[in-house]
Amino acid sequence: MTDDAAPDLRASDADRERVAEILRDALAEGRLDMEEFEERLDATYRARTYGELAPITRDLPAARGVAAPAVSLTKDPAPEGGWADRIVGGDDGGTSTWAVAVMGGFQRKGRWTAPRRFNCFAFWGGGEIDLREANFVDREVVINAVAIMGGVDVIVPPGIEVVVRGIGVMGGFDHREEGEPGDPGAPRVVVTGFAFWGGVGVQRKLPRAEKQRLREERRRQKLERKEARKQLGGASGYHDPLNLHGRSSERYREERGER
Repeated sequence: MTDDAAPDLRASDADRERVAEILRDALAEGRLDMEEFEERLDATYRARTYGELAPITRDLPAARGVAAPAVSLTKDPAPEGGWADRIVGGDDGGTSTWAVAVMGGFQRKGRWTAPRRFNCFAFWGGGEIDLREANFVDREVVINAVAIMGGVDVIVPPGIEVVVRGIGVMGGFDHREEGEPGDPGAPRVVVTGFAFWGGVGVQRKLPRAEKQRLREERRRQKLERKEARKQLGGASGYHDPLNLHGRSSERYREERGER
């Protein structure tokens, strides 16, 4: 049975999420601008049937130039990427093994491969080491940070164990993210080094894609609540005897003699 053969079949949340994922890919590739993306995403979360979902992605190709079905009637579980896929192993030294910021800054973020040991130095400057979307050469990564009148921020995603062993003199290392156990198979990040009149911070943040997914989920829930209130109002037989919704606030004040 094809999607077109059952346009009135009710769509599931998983079906809507598959369409939303196609839209996110199209936005990243420049096939949709932000306004088109938001319009189609709102339509996706409002859709109740396959017939409503199908037109949303009909003009969007899938990866590698193959036309993507709008939705699938097969309720296969979505593949889940695990930590094992992000630990590449081997003798690879990683995308970058060191960074220096002297009266300036550095960043390591996005899709990069963290080495077994990353050395960085900040003097009158700052650096950011973002591991949320990174791959890892090994199960344990050591970040050796030296901050002299400067700072280094290490950002890790949930599920990673963090150990902080640095020494601070008139400066410090952030230990707040220690003690949280890691997910099975997740890498371990050891933050060490020296801070003098400076600091090394550790933050735990959601990956950007997950934050975007949560924003879209909140938007979907908001639309569903709005639709539910609308249906409840219609079912209750509520009417507006004063036509307050049909008159402007200025007209209403005039009629009350306030102007």
